[in-house]
Amino acid sequence: MFPAGDHLLLFALASLGGAAAAGAGEGFCSAEPSNDCSQSPPLYSKVTSPTLAPVHLQDLPGFTRSVYKKDHALITPESHVFSPLPDWTNTLGAYLISPALGAHFTMYLANMQDGSKSALPPKDVERLIFVVQGSIALSVESGTTHSLLVDSYAYLPANMKHSVISDKPSTLVIFERRYTAVGDYHADLVVGSTDKQPLLETPGEVFELRKLLPTSLPYDFNIHIMDFQPGEYLNVKEVHYNQHGLLLLEGQGIYRLGNSWYPVQAGDTIWMAPFVPQWYAALGKTKSRYLLYKDVNRNPLI
Repeated sequence: MFPAGDHLLLFALASLGGAAAAGAGEGFCSAEPSNDCSQSPPLYSKVTSPTLAPVHLQDLPGFTRSVYKKDHALITPESHVFSPLPDWTNTLGAYLISPALGAHFTMYLANMQDGSKSALPPKDVERLIFVVQGSIALSVESGTTHSLLVDSYAYLPANMKHSVISDKPSTLVIFERRYTAVGDYHADLVVGSTDKQPLLETPGEVFELRKLLPTSLPYDFNIHIMDFQPGEYLNVKEVHYNQHGLLLLEGQGIYRLGNSWYPVQAGDTIWMAPFVPQWYAALGKTKSRYLLYKDVNRNPLI
């Protein structure tokens, strides 16, 4: 006999396995214009149009996979609550992680429409924007404008004047935190795309890792893009002082947080407090990709 909690885990694993079979053959489609994506689903389409639940649970009143505990949270798409973002034009936002959880940063989705325009973050707050659907025009105080497509991103240092404009439906995931200054270091504007970032060495691990920001001291956080082939998993059962905010962009798997085990899929968000045990394994027939916030380069006493 299995304990009651194991019944739920086995049931969820079976549900994920069925979803994997239905989605076999789906993969990544590069945002590069030269890549013919006509035969593939849009990149990160499952973030903006997720399978909210197994078919037999979609209409079950009160059903959600979302969980909140003192050292972690799983926020799944059926729990998202969108409302107008303060001072933004024609934009709805859903805050997924905030200091109310115990986090020192915010992570939120911004759904922009035709004619949408962003507002500036509060004073001394830095911002990173990652495009998961559509496209935006980013204008910065130097007078330069950057076009950001799906899988592109921009880091805006604290107090840099900028605006984001969209003329089509677009979805952004945005991270903001109060910048922790050290010495005379000053972070600079960074604009890039995931596929332009090099793969980095991961000694003892099998996943592929890219970092979207420089690893130098001016930057007090980074965003990692981590890819797992089906069946791959983290070797280290991590416990560390850093906080994490995670968005699963593609695929599905199992995430261990503390002593709990959660089936997860594209569109799910996870907050991890300092020192919570954490581990991931990719399941299904397509690879997993997740976007991961991590605070870095600062003494924990600061």
